[in-house]
Amino acid sequence: MSSTTASSPLSAVTDDGGMSNPRPRADGPSRRRSFTPEQKLAHLAAYEAACEGQQGGAYLRREGLYSSLMSEWRRLRDAGVLEGKTAGEAIGRPSAEQAEIARLRRQLAASQQKLATTETALDIMGKAHALLEQISESADTEQPRKKR
Repeated sequence: MSSTTASSPLSAVTDDGGMSNPRPRADGPSRRRSFTPEQKLAHLAAYEAACEGQQGGAYLRREGLYSSLMSEWRRLRDAGVLEGKTAGEAIGRPSAEQAEIARLRRQLAASQQKLATTETALDIMGKAHALLEQISESADTEQPRKKR
């Protein structure tokens, strides 16, 4: 049986068993990025604006960020930890008071959304009731049709 692999395009590539570049990171490991509180808030605002236009994933890819970072930064922002911090100042975890404030803010936002939904539903129910009343009154005043 003869070998036809010599004519295939893959046979031109030789493997010497080693890496082509002996030091893939010749300049050393890349430095871990860090963000100031202002940068974090700016990225959050830009990301949330991009999400409104269904472009959140594209923003993260373009900036080289992860959604988990956005979640963490949002949690810190909502707890009030990022506000008023200067570059290089340690952020740390939110205090018990800050965590409680963040929880209450989330609860307030959810309650306001529920209230708005309830008000809209009541408005629709009122209009439906008025329409049914109008239909009922017009049905009472019409003369019955004569049979042919």
